[in-house]
Amino acid sequence: MADSTLKRIHCKVIRLNNGWAADQVVEVGANGLITGIKAVNGAPVDRILEGPVLAGMPNLHSHAHQRVLAGLTEVHMPGQDHFWGWRELMYRVNARITPDHLEAIATQLYIELLQQGYTSVAEFHYLHHDSGGHHYESIAEMSQRLCAAAQNAGINLTLLPVLYNQGGFDGQPLEGIQRRFCNTLEQYLHLVEVIKETLLDTSSNRLGLAVHSLRAVSAKELRELSAIAEKYYPQAPFHLHVAEQTAEVEQCLAAYHARPVEWLCGEHDLGPRWCLIHATHMTAAEIRAVAHSQAIVGLCPATEANLGDGLFPLPAFLNGGGSFGIGSDSQVCASPARELQLLEYGQRLAERRRAVVVDEPERHVGAALFDRAIRGGSRACGQQCHGISVGAAADLIELDPQNLALASRSPDHALDSWIFASTQSCIRTVITSGRQVVTDGRHDLQEVATDRFRGVLQELDPAGQI
Repeated sequence: MADSTLKRIHCKVIRLNNGWAADQVVEVGANGLITGIKAVNGAPVDRILEGPVLAGMPNLHSHAHQRVLAGLTEVHMPGQDHFWGWRELMYRVNARITPDHLEAIATQLYIELLQQGYTSVAEFHYLHHDSGGHHYESIAEMSQRLCAAAQNAGINLTLLPVLYNQGGFDGQPLEGIQRRFCNTLEQYLHLVEVIKETLLDTSSNRLGLAVHSLRAVSAKELRELSAIAEKYYPQAPFHLHVAEQTAEVEQCLAAYHARPVEWLCGEHDLGPRWCLIHATHMTAAEIRAVAHSQAIVGLCPATEANLGDGLFPLPAFLNGGGSFGIGSDSQVCASPARELQLLEYGQRLAERRRAVVVDEPERHVGAALFDRAIRGGSRACGQQCHGISVGAAADLIELDPQNLALASRSPDHALDSWIFASTQSCIRTVITSGRQVVTDGRHDLQEVATDRFRGVLQELDPAGQI
């Protein structure tokens, strides 16, 4: 991307971590971090943002390769209308994705995420090898393509290479397309080191560690990797899918004589670095344990609804002091506003009341949702500071004050309206690490990336694989 680095940004109205403020200048250092937030004093600025300015939203869970599948699995499959049936369709489409395809797919996705208000993404990456499970010349080939896509798009990346080497709790080997996910623990640690040493620009990109799920690795390997992460990668977040499906809960009970979250809390010292993706099916005791551990729960409401996973027990979790962030997961939705809307609406339907996430003295549901997702998502992405504060990344989004959904709104009502009443993006400007990447709702690479993505769709013919 062309250099569009901004050093001083005048925000007419901005949501800081302690609330809204008027006429503030955000000062940005060479490393893309905020070095100061000061009242306007007449000194020159690089950009003036007229609309309400918010922190960019972290996307804590993304499978970029699934972007080609979005919208294609809405077909009735007798006896297979559940997660596992969807997974088989996903495998068919993913079987033919090459490194060139992945870079084009991820570039398109990351531009879409930016245009909707995400400024960082945690990529949960397990598509490591070719379709036969053979390693590329570099074990990090597919990881490198994701890093290139993030750099080209201008989104901050937390790369989460995933350990995945068995097909179930019984330790069965991976077969078919799953072979391209497979690394031994030794191979996985080599991959992590290659990524750490050669691929990541630490000013805007980060390394995390992940296992796919309890069923995808042995208990022994999970213990070993957790210990290695604690000793050698103390700043890296640690992610895994857990308790997404009731069938997974039943399988875990049969294998480990404990529910997935129950077993995880009993066997591991969970803490702030851990991110449990979905965690949909928990008992009251499990909810309390996760909340007490300070682990983040990664919620992906659009994907969870699409797959029929169930509703996360959000009120009980929040009452216990739990923290959450949001992700785009299977890419059926690229908008953080829509994810937050669905999160709140799902809880309203279950609870049969409104304003589920709001606690006294909070008044606005949009602000309550947004602030919680910023805090949790930032930590899950390995960011040491969150929101718009000194030391945090200069990741800013400007809502378009000319958009009719936001017209004649106070800042709080504009945020509510973006989340609950808009049918468009409402994002006018996006800045990541001090670089302006979206202007008037458009990205510089939008047309080029879209043309490449269309070509990939023609080559892969995903609709023909369903």
